[in-house]
Amino acid sequence: MPEHFKHFQNAACEYFPCHKGIDPAAFNCLFCYCPLFFLADCGGKPSWRGLVKDCSGCSLPHGPGGWEAIQKRLAEAYADLREGRPPRTLGRGREEE
Repeated sequence: MPEHFKHFQNAACEYFPCHKGIDPAAFNCLFCYCPLFFLADCGGKPSWRGLVKDCSGCSLPHGPGGWEAIQKRLAEAYADLREGRPPRTLGRGREEE
């Protein structure tokens, strides 16, 4: 089965590549705005400025395996919701439970 839906690149973007450390030829722009932003425990490597999440140093959604990592973490968050548990969201991570 083709898996072209897992990768999109916009090399014409004025910010391309917006994150360092990934080969521009393999850079994936599909998750330009990360769907895991609302999760404190997103699986990436964000930095924090108080309660402000800064993802500029994170390359998780943009490198090889990023699509799979995003899907896995979203599935975990939705499983939490289905079980009546809050997902690991901003201000309420698993470590606080």
